Amino acid sequence: MNAALRSAMADAGLSPRKLAARVGVTSKTVERWLADAGLVPHATNREDACRALGVDEEMLWPRAVKDRIKTGNDRELVHSYPYRSACPSTVWSELVENSNEELFLAGYTNYFFWSQVPRFAETIRRKAESGCRVRILLGDPAGEVTTQREAIEDVALSVSTRIRITLEHLGRLGDLPGLETRYSSAEDAVNHVSLSVFRFDSDALVTPHLARLVGHDSPLLHLRRQGGGGMFDRFAEHSEELWSRAVPVG
Repeated sequence: MNAALRSAMADAGLSPRKLAARVGVTSKTVERWLADAGLVPHATNREDACRALGVDEEMLWPRAVKDRIKTGNDRELVHSYPYRSACPSTVWSELVENSNEELFLAGYTNYFFWSQVPRFAETIRRKAESGCRVRILLGDPAGEVTTQREAIEDVALSVSTRIRITLEHLGRLGDLPGLETRYSSAEDAVNHVSLSVFRFDSDALVTPHLARLVGHDSPLLHLRRQGGGGMFDRFAEHSEELWSRAVPVG
């Protein structure tokens, strides 16, 4: 019996019939998943089920994760999502909560953390006060690249508005030792807006922004550092370079 799947369904309030409807399979298929812990659904069905239940694939079907053949630096890839919005909110929450040394949010706006991660402001305060280095890198809301990106995206919740949402929340935290906030420099803004790197100790969530798409519609990679010179380090170096030339938010 797949006890983890049964527990996740109970927590989400979904019966086999309701989960089947969310995933696009029959109720009998879901019942087979429940009955046989060794049965691994098709990748697309696993992804849809995890999204419906709000849990990570490794929790429900750990064998599927272990069976992925990874060699060299590929082993740093924990999971990939076709859309950032497909990454379960529990992944974000757990990574934030488990960060003890380094919490570095180098998205251009970072605004979604305040709504997606429960009690995010309280968590930031607690992390900073406990000695975790908390850094937030933002785009300049009045910058030229911000204005250009707004025209490209053409959405109601504009880039500058999303940045100001983050600034408003940060302002409520006041002067908090251990928390640093900067705007990327004008020369780096175009590189910043096209790639978001969110670092949580040795884990990172990375989103390359595609063409006219907003962040939640772009792909996301979950990386975990396994050694020097891998994908994690390459993206970490990118965000550190942006930070080194960034301007403190006054």
